[in-house]
Amino acid sequence: MTSAPTSAAAAAEWNALSAQIRGCVACVELAEARCNVVVGQAPAGARLALVGEAPGAQEDASGEPFVGRAGQLLNRLLAEANLDRAEVAVVNTLKCRPPNNRAPRSAELARCRGWLEQQLALIAPALIVAMGSTAVTWFHGPGARIGVLRGEPRVIGGRQVLATYHPSAALRFGPAGAPMAALREDLAAAARWVA
Repeated sequence: MTSAPTSAAAAAEWNALSAQIRGCVACVELAEARCNVVVGQAPAGARLALVGEAPGAQEDASGEPFVGRAGQLLNRLLAEANLDRAEVAVVNTLKCRPPNNRAPRSAELARCRGWLEQQLALIAPALIVAMGSTAVTWFHGPGARIGVLRGEPRVIGGRQVLATYHPSAALRFGPAGAPMAALREDLAAAARWVA
């Protein structure tokens, strides 16, 4: 298993890629409406990468991924799994907030796909956790179902990918809901996988 590059050259590559992503205007509607491009976070040596859907309002305002209610839940669940968020890469399939937090459109995901592919190549995590239907579909293709795919990592494009629910789904269904239990279980499994 490989880990994220830790050299100064790798950090420079990440910074150069991040600058390119921030300048992207391929999705005109998103580029005109955004406050910030949410590139994501990739600490040196990250063995785990979490991939979400797209920034929400708070993420768009701050320029950081998962800082709203879903991010607060994610932080709690990572801590329960003994994973330090500061050591985990966190990125999204889409780097700009869709208006009114609508689901990303397939054309937007296609235009943004290369950015995430380059990010994952630079991070080179031992395990990727795809959170939510958009991220799961990004890896597995149309018709992918979280309930069917979760539980065991699957090799996709040479990478180990674990499918799970998005923290926002866990919030929607509440603390006793199945998505919360599954997300908690899957993050604990991810922690064991990258230990």
